[in-house]
Order: sequence, then structure tokens, then C-alpha cells
Amino acid sequence: MNFRALRDIGIAVCFLLLLLLIALKVNADAGQALTGGLRAVDGDSLARGDERLRLMGIDAPELDQTCRRGPEIWRCGEAAKRALAELMAPPGAVCKGSRRDKYRRLLVTCQQGGRDLNRIMVETGYAVAFGAYEQEEASARARHMGLWSGEFQRPGDWRRAHKATMADEAPHLTSFIGRLLGLD
Repeated sequence: MNFRALRDIGIAVCFLLLLLLIALKVNADAGQALTGGLRAVDGDSLARGDERLRLMGIDAPELDQTCRRGPEIWRCGEAAKRALAELMAPPGAVCKGSRRDKYRRLLVTCQQGGRDLNRIMVETGYAVAFGAYEQEEASARARHMGLWSGEFQRPGDWRRAHKATMADEAPHLTSFIGRLLGLD
């Protein structure tokens, strides 16, 4: 066998190994589906027992965060938590995720009766886009919904200003390649 033939066989073996690794990764990322016993911790986090979940692609005000509507100061962080709790209240919500963030929370998208609850949180103005749902944020802003009805600090900016422990959290980018390779 000459060098060229050995090289071609080596490349073919490497390619097959790469395909195998991708297949294993896709299978491992099939995800978890959680139902029942989910409670809102804040406007973008849920808990079930010791398990913590983070709604993927959105960022909601922190519980202690306040916002302004004209002269009124309102507790927008608590309002976001109430909005999520109301969405999760009817039985049948299903949250699916396959990746964890750097805080080991499962990143999930939640559905209730075929409706994307992450999307609804942004559409109603109780959360902002965080790697997804940019069109829904623009719509909420144009309609002056929720946070957009007055002045507020984006949650990440608020966390940095108040030295919150998760101030450096990165947006939940949802690209296919990133998910496939576990990079986002």
C-alpha cells in the first residue's frame, strides 16, 4: 500500500469517528421532559424539588428589581414571577431541555396547551429576549407591554449594578450547530 492509500483510509476512519461522535451527542441531547410540581422561582426560573430550571432564550427582572411607570415605582421582578406562576398554574405544562447553563440549571422551553410559555413571557413584556424571541420583544416594546410600559434596567444590567451572583450570565444562543456541539 502506498502513502496516498493509507492517508485516504486514515481520513475515512476519522470521518466515520466524527459521525459516530455527532450521533452520540445528538442521542445524548434528546432531552428531558418535565411535568408536574413545577413552581415559579422568579420570572425566568422554575423549580421542582431540588431541580432548578431556567427558561431558555429569555431574561426576566430579578425578584428585588423595581421599575418605573411615570411617577410610580412597581416591583417588576415580583410581577414577572406572578406572570410565570399564572402561566404554569393550569395542569399540563411540559418543560423540555437538554442542556445546562454554567449554574447547572436545565435550560428549558415550556409549553402549555401548545403555547410556548417562554415566548409569552417576552410577548407580554415580563421578560426580555436573551438569545431568542427578539421579534416578540420588539412587539412588546411597540405595544408598551409590561416592562416596556415605563423605564427599567435590563435584568443583566441590574444584576451587574447590584453585584448579583449571576451578573455575567450569557444569552442562551439557540443555534443548531452550537446545540449539536454543546457550545451554547
